[in-house]
Amino acid sequence: MSNSRRIELSAPPAEELHGGDLVRLDRWLSERLPETSRSVASRWIRDGLVRMNDKVVTKPGTALLADAAIVIEPPVPPEHVPQPESIEIPILFEDDEILVIDKPIALVVHPGHGAPDGTLVNAILGMGRPLAAAGGTMRPGIVHRLDRETSGALVLAKSDVAYRKLSGHFAERRVRKIYRAIVWGRPEPDAGTIDRGIGRSRQNPTKMAVSGTRGTRRHALSTYRTLEAVPGFAHLEVGIETGRTHQIRVHLQSINHPVVGDHRYGGRAWRGLQDTIKRSAVRRFEGLALHAHELAFPHPTSGETVTFRAPLPARMTELMKILRVPVK
Repeated sequence: MSNSRRIELSAPPAEELHGGDLVRLDRWLSERLPETSRSVASRWIRDGLVRMNDKVVTKPGTALLADAAIVIEPPVPPEHVPQPESIEIPILFEDDEILVIDKPIALVVHPGHGAPDGTLVNAILGMGRPLAAAGGTMRPGIVHRLDRETSGALVLAKSDVAYRKLSGHFAERRVRKIYRAIVWGRPEPDAGTIDRGIGRSRQNPTKMAVSGTRGTRRHALSTYRTLEAVPGFAHLEVGIETGRTHQIRVHLQSINHPVVGDHRYGGRAWRGLQDTIKRSAVRRFEGLALHAHELAFPHPTSGETVTFRAPLPARMTELMKILRVPVK
C-alpha cells in the first residue's frame, strides 16, 4: 500500500490571480484546501512533495503560475480508529436510522488534527450507538457539524442509507436550520437578510471573512429576527440558507453585531461594560452565545419532514436574565 496520496489542482488564469499581484504557493494551497494550514502546506513544499507544471518546488514563497498544474503527494496520516468514551450527551430523538442530539459546548464533533479523542463521535460510540460507516473511519455518521463552542441540535446517521439521504438533503438545502444568538448591540432594522459571500480572510487564512480571497469565496445567505433587545445587547433568531464555515459568526460580525463570547470574530471586550455585574457575566460566559435551536429535514426512510428543537441552554438564559436588569 502506498504511503502517500495524490492531489491534483489547477491554478486560475492570470486575470483571476488577485488582480495580478504575486500569490505565494503555500498560501494558495492553504486557501484551496480548507483543512490544510499554511504551515502544513509549507512543509509539503519544503519536503519536495509539490510539483508545479511537473517541476518540484521547494520554496514555500514561490509565486503561483497562472493556469499551472499543481500535483501534491502528501503522506497519508496513520490510521486512527475512534474509541468509545464515557461522555454523556443529551438525546433528542432516536430510531433505527437517525440519532438527534443536543451537543454541549467544548465538544469537537469528530476526531481530527488537535482532537484525536474526546469528541462527539467517541461519546456516541461510548453510548453503544451504531454510526454509519459511510462517513469514514474518522467521521462515521457525520453529515454536518457545529463549531466546538456552539451548542444545539445535530443529526447523525446510523445507517449508510440514512447517511446518503441526509447528505443529499444538506447538499440540496432541504434542511431548515434555526439558531439563537445573543449579540452585542441591537440590529437595525430588527429583522433582515445578510446576503454576503464568505471566503478565506486575506489577512488571516485560518479565519473566514465576507468576500474573502478569490477562489475561496462562496455564496452565503442568512436571515435574522430580533426576539428581544436590552441595553447593549439583543437576542436573535438566525436562519441560514447555506452552510458555510463560521457563517453566522462572520455575517453577524459583518453588520457590527458579533456574537457574545466570539473573541475570534470581533466580540467586543467585556471591559467596556460599566455595570460590574453585567461585565462579570459576559467575561465569565462559557463558549459562544450561539445555539442550534431547531433542525428540520425529510426523514431518510419516510420522507416526511421531521422537526427537532434543542432548548436554549441555561448558560444563555441566565445571561439574558442578567442583561435584562436595569443599570443602577
